[in-house]
Parts: sequence; structure tokens; C-alpha cells
Amino acid sequence: MRTGRVAAMSDPRDPSLPAEQGAAAERAGGSGRKLRVAVVFGGRSTEHAVSCISAGSVLSVLDRDAYEVVPVGISREGRWVLAADEPEKLAITGGTLPEVADSGSSVVLAGDPTSRSLTVHEPGSLPRELGQVDVVFPLLHGPYGEDGTLQGLLELAGVHYVGSGVFASAAAMDKGHMKALLAGSGLPVGRYAVVTPRQWARDPAAVRETVATLGYPVFVKPCRAGSSVGITKVREPAELDDAIEVARSHDPRVIVEAMVEGREIECGVLEGRDGGPPEASVPAEIIVGVGHDFYDFDAKYLPDEGTELAVPADLPTGVADQIRRMACEAFEALSCEGLARVDFFLDRHGAVLVNEVNTMPGFTPSSMFPLMWQATGLDYPALVDRLLQTAVARDTGLR
Repeated sequence: MRTGRVAAMSDPRDPSLPAEQGAAAERAGGSGRKLRVAVVFGGRSTEHAVSCISAGSVLSVLDRDAYEVVPVGISREGRWVLAADEPEKLAITGGTLPEVADSGSSVVLAGDPTSRSLTVHEPGSLPRELGQVDVVFPLLHGPYGEDGTLQGLLELAGVHYVGSGVFASAAAMDKGHMKALLAGSGLPVGRYAVVTPRQWARDPAAVRETVATLGYPVFVKPCRAGSSVGITKVREPAELDDAIEVARSHDPRVIVEAMVEGREIECGVLEGRDGGPPEASVPAEIIVGVGHDFYDFDAKYLPDEGTELAVPADLPTGVADQIRRMACEAFEALSCEGLARVDFFLDRHGAVLVNEVNTMPGFTPSSMFPLMWQATGLDYPALVDRLLQTAVARDTGLR
């Protein structure tokens, strides 16, 4: 995978960051001590491996002089385990994707705001307290992690965490609900249809008729998945049923989207400082390589797939500004917090459409979100640090 030219731009980082770290440490319960960060990754979704790769990247840049790091993996079956602080083991090796191994022990975070403590349970041993956690970096993608479920547990436990809260996480995870909220806020979205389990079971013919009104080709996707898992490009009606079943193998709720001819543009958003408005990165463009009908899993994560990331995107100034503004509007429309990556289509007529909002975008070395912020002047370690500081400074509970 090749990365396009990265522009040199002014660094937007706040020069008072060390003072912010000290204030955050005091708020977390200790004056001048290291903040204790639990990096949580893996999970039960089909994006398990992508989450591991993201965690490896974050673990490799966390400043151990500022943070005490506790890696917590979640196996594919859902068991929480204390993982080794060895980022190199969470990379793709020889085409093999990483995953969390079930060691037989388990890590438990109780939903008790008076404790905020992790406990390790090992066979044949008494429970062992790991102590309080100041902030969690939940690098989980997809259901059972990015969809508000983990965020709900962290709210119950009274633990600070990176990223959006329960509602925004759940709303953005479901592409159907997300598009309805975006459209309701006046943002343009492409034409789509949601296929629920009841609709598909009771009247599949009506579903086929609805999809036909979108025009072919269409893209059939699981409503609550990412990383291009379970997506099929359908060119004609005869292919629709099989594509829906492929998507349903990942999620019983399916979304069918009309194809938009044009360019795929992305933009990163960060929560504003001190209650200020959200900030947008420079936009970037995905140029899919030959042999891929769309930006599928292999094009995203496997090397030498010919995909090019143009960072920043070659756009007229007015269009780039419009995309940055709309990215912040989408962030606000869903009540996002911390961070988000907003994906757009720039159609062949020059119209900008919001495709989706990702509340925990990928943090792999080739992921767009960190690349866009690097091009905007915020490098990878500083980006991770800012996200943690934002999380610690924000209240838990209703806000």
C-alpha cells in the first residue's frame, strides 16, 4: 500500500500539554503520578484481528514515562485476559492475522464506580487485584465494543474512556439508524434501504422490489460491521439473495446502498479543547487499486494490494473546506465525543454525500485517521496522547 504526499502544515498541538497532563493526573486521583491506561482490544466481532493490529500500533507509541500501560485482550469468545505488553505480536506476520489467545485466566472490571479496579482470576488461585484504572482506550471495532456495550460498562464502573458515549457509539454502529440521524440533521446521504430480519423472513419479494428502486449495482452490507467485512457488490437482481445471506451471516440487520460513482474521501474529527467546537483534519482520498471493485478488507489491510492513500486529497479549496465543515456537523449530529472518522462520496457531479461515521476508526499503521492527522500537524504519538488527555478531562456519567 502506498501513501501519497504528506503536506507540511503548522502543528496545532497545545504547548501547555505537560501542564494538562499534570492536571489530568490529579483529576485521576494522584498528583504527579503516571496515569494508568488500560488498552482494551480484540473482542467478539468479525473485526477482532483489526482491533489487535490497532492496539499493537497504539501500544508501540504510548509514552511509558507518562503512562502505566495495562494491555487487556478480549478473546473471540468474549473472555477478558491480561495480555503481554508486546506490540510486535499484534502485527500481521506472514499473512497471518493476530488474535487474543484464551489463557484460561480472566480479567474482570466490576460495574462499581467506587472501585474502578481490575481483578485477575486464575484457575486454582485467589483473585488478584491489579488496582484502579484511570482511563480505558477501547480499541474495539464492531459489535460488543464499538457499539455502546463496552461504553455502558465503563459508565457503570465510573471509568474514563477514549471515544464516544453509549448513544453515539450505538447510533453510529448501525448504518441504517446512523443515516436516518444524519439525514434528519440536514446532511446529504446516498439512497439506501434497510432489510430487517422480519422483512426478509416474511416478504422477501417486497425487499427485492425495494432494492430494485435503488437501481443496480448496489452494495449489500451488514448494518453493524466495519472493515468491509461481509460486503458484496451486486450487479444484477439474481445476485441479491446470496449477497443478503452473506451480510446476514455477520448481522441479521442488512443495509443495501445505491452505488455512488465518484471519489471516496475521508476526514478525521477530534473533540474540541475545553468545550470548543470539534476540529477536522485535512481530507484524504482512497484510490482503490486494480483488481478491487471497492475498498475491501484486503485492499485496506494487506500489503502490495495497489491501493493508494492520497493524504491530503487533491481537492479544490472550497470542496476541502466543505468536507471538513460537514465532518464536524456529522460529529455533532450523532453527539460524538473524542474522535471520529467521517467518510464521504464526492460524486461525478461534484456533490458531497456523507457515507458513514466511525466512532473508533482503525489505528493501524496504514489507517487513514492517524495519517490524516499527521498531515494536519499532529503526529501519531501526540494524537494518542491528546485522545487520552481528552478522555480523562471529560466527566463520566450524564453530560
